[in-house]
Amino acid sequence: MTRLTATRLVSVAAAAGIALAAASGTAGATQDGTGAASATPTCGTSDLRISFAERLGGGMNHAGGTLEFKNTGKRTCALRGYPGLGLADSARKALSSRAVWGSTWYADDPGNKLIYLKPGQAAQANVAWTHSGTDARKSTYLLVTPPAARTHQAVPLGDLVDKGELHVTALAHKVPVRG
Repeated sequence: MTRLTATRLVSVAAAAGIALAAASGTAGATQDGTGAASATPTCGTSDLRISFAERLGGGMNHAGGTLEFKNTGKRTCALRGYPGLGLADSARKALSSRAVWGSTWYADDPGNKLIYLKPGQAAQANVAWTHSGTDARKSTYLLVTPPAARTHQAVPLGDLVDKGELHVTALAHKVPVRG
């Protein structure tokens, strides 16, 4: 049986509070660190413009890109975690796919951290896949769901994705690409 230390118990309680706040639509933290009672809302799909800031190609049939999540709203909002990803055909019909969270061929995972986006600011996530033709899905769109959101945006993709498998990093203000 595992014994919880006071520090670990506090950590578990804090994590549960953040998860509860994310589910309720707030980031659960103040932006200015003053302890003020107002919480920053979680960025919803309608608060963001999601697009590829850059597309990446590499050897060994690797492809990917840096997704940008720009706050187009009029207030600061927060994001934490990994975006949901899916694939769709030209009729925007969902295709079989699977997202793998962590480092990608192009970038190290920055970790699951709370980030704030003022109006006009953007966050990034790096996404990667292979396209050798191995059980590939011809994907016209990448379906992207922000963390804690229930709706997605369709981002033009136009590529084959082997086995429908997409690798993605957590969101950060900047996700440095290797090389």
